[in-house]
Amino acid sequence: MTKHILVLGGGVIGLSCAFELKRRGFAVTLLEPRTCGGQASGAAAGMLAPFSENVEQPDPFFKLCLRSLQLYPEWQRAVKEVSGFDFEYAETGSLYTIYHGADIQAMESRKLWQNEHGARCELLSAHELRELEPRITSDAIGALHYPGESHVYAPDYVKALEAACKRIGVVIRDGLEQIDIVRWNGGAEVRSAAGERFCGDTLLVANGAWAGLLEAEFGMSIPVYPIRGQICAYETPDKPVRHMVFCSQGYVVGKRNGTLVCGASEDVAGFQTAVTRRGIARLESWNGKLFPFLGSMRPFHEWAGLRPASQDGFPLLGKPSRSDSLLIAAGHYRNGILLSPVTAHVIADIAEGRNPGGSAVAAFDPERFS
Repeated sequence: MTKHILVLGGGVIGLSCAFELKRRGFAVTLLEPRTCGGQASGAAAGMLAPFSENVEQPDPFFKLCLRSLQLYPEWQRAVKEVSGFDFEYAETGSLYTIYHGADIQAMESRKLWQNEHGARCELLSAHELRELEPRITSDAIGALHYPGESHVYAPDYVKALEAACKRIGVVIRDGLEQIDIVRWNGGAEVRSAAGERFCGDTLLVANGAWAGLLEAEFGMSIPVYPIRGQICAYETPDKPVRHMVFCSQGYVVGKRNGTLVCGASEDVAGFQTAVTRRGIARLESWNGKLFPFLGSMRPFHEWAGLRPASQDGFPLLGKPSRSDSLLIAAGHYRNGILLSPVTAHVIADIAEGRNPGGSAVAAFDPERFS
């Protein structure tokens, strides 16, 4: 008899897990109170940059991110083929800019350990940097160049995932307003605001920033909370930025549609997703210093999403010992898009009773806070 899994949450993590679980032969029903991809997923810049964004050491989180980057070429092809929906997957590489000579030694050290993990990065001089990015500030004295990093256009990627899920038979029910968990041990059962009941063998909690609200329900500590991330975009039809470009303050990334995305300004605002002038002003205060042409421009689009941050910065990923029918995939913070393939593979491996990666995945034990 086919095992039936209920997926709670229609963001990029829930959709990715549903897609992989269905590909492996499970019956899958995905349940979403609002709309699929409506929070952190659709609002993300879509960067696949584990080297640029993990700068200190090759800890388990970095290794998980790197593993996911390595899965992306095949993963994005599969999503496109199944969905029949194209989305931008750009292997542009990235640059991490350097402003001060005192930072060179630290960048050399970073280059050393990251190249041991396949980064293939080079430390560029100011002249070499401006050959790659002619319009970058003259204040930059160099950069680390990562040729293997890439990005996706997140809104289209999430739409393609949803379409792929539907095409292979995942049942998606969104707009349910509220979902109450009736049973999560010895099987799974949930109820919508309208009283509709959904039953399965296993419940996968993948509802992003809302996972922390289930602590009392499961009797375990789930320190996942929302961080508002504000982003803006500029109309740049001449595509003046060729790479993902990082600095200590944030990033800019050019998209195929001619927009230049700048992010991200973060603050704690509960579940509020309103854009604030203060938040966007933070972005404007530094992006014009990175690319001077932005100093005379104003964003044409501003938006915000809720990023599911965990207490230690690592996601909660796996099967709690307290239940034979509960899985958790939450707390991915800024890395939901990047981590979507590896999370889907890990969850599907666990659902099949397989070892998803040994000690590397043990660091993300969902019961570690309990």
